[in-house]
Amino acid sequence: MLHVAGQDSAELARLLGVTRDEARRLLGAAVARGLTLRDARNVRREVIARAEAALSQARLRRVAAEDAADGFRRYLFELPDGARVESVRIPLFDTHHTICLSSQVGCALACSFCATGRMGLTRNLESWEMVAQWMEIRRDSTRPITGAVFMGQGEPFHNYEAVLRAAYLLCDPAGGRVDARRISISTAGVVPMIRRYTADGHKFRLCISLNAAMPWKRRALMPIEAGFPLDELVDAIREHAARRGRVTLEYVMISGVNVGPEDAAALGRLLHGIPVRLNPIAVNDASGRFRPPSPPEWESFRDALARELPGQPVVRRYSGGQDEHAACGMLASRVR
Repeated sequence: MLHVAGQDSAELARLLGVTRDEARRLLGAAVARGLTLRDARNVRREVIARAEAALSQARLRRVAAEDAADGFRRYLFELPDGARVESVRIPLFDTHHTICLSSQVGCALACSFCATGRMGLTRNLESWEMVAQWMEIRRDSTRPITGAVFMGQGEPFHNYEAVLRAAYLLCDPAGGRVDARRISISTAGVVPMIRRYTADGHKFRLCISLNAAMPWKRRALMPIEAGFPLDELVDAIREHAARRGRVTLEYVMISGVNVGPEDAAALGRLLHGIPVRLNPIAVNDASGRFRPPSPPEWESFRDALARELPGQPVVRRYSGGQDEHAACGMLASRVR
């Protein structure tokens, strides 16, 4: 049975043989307002009966929700088949939240600094399972949910169609009603899918996880480098920038590994002439193998970046929730 939170209004209209307006009202009741199909306004009873027979409104089971000291909240959800994924509610300006969503159960990329990568991959999530994470967290929130980032467990571009479907449902006026400019999709560098995303002309923000500008160093951190090397990745970044403007690059900083002056110089050479926004973020590794940069290391790296990337925005990204394993790189589907 199809899930209502995985269909847009055009698909619902075709599936049920109803008008687009009736389909929007059904979707609006189920997703925008989080109610039952029976609560749809101005929809014929026979249409509601048809929808209830054809569509599921199954919910995810919340296994745990834990609050970090800085206001981040980590959720562990169980899916209908018993698999588990995590999501994070991120506070913004004491007025609203954005949600970090998972797109897979585990991840196949095995980045050395990432707890999810150590899990391996179990399966892709369906689009409704991503939207349902957002809906369950909305039910638990007293502030408006104004954004979504596909940066949780999994590689979104290994689940391309389902992630894009979920993103469009989240920005649908009858769905999540989130401004498309506040939805981000992050990839570790799946070059063919970056090129497809660019060609498809999607309107969501694309973020690319770089983490090193020297191929040998990046390969040690991110095995994906062996399949999609830096020169190919940079070509795809340049193409996306030419079509869409400045590209956001994420850079996980690891003490003694990728925050030296030589790393900043390599970034300057690699990204020369490409408009980028670099987001350095300190590594989070509960295993203790990798450590974040010390304050002097960060200051030295920041100054080197200013020299090597003149005119390019370098904005350090805060990764909250470390004390409850809610921070980037720490999601591993466990109850603490």
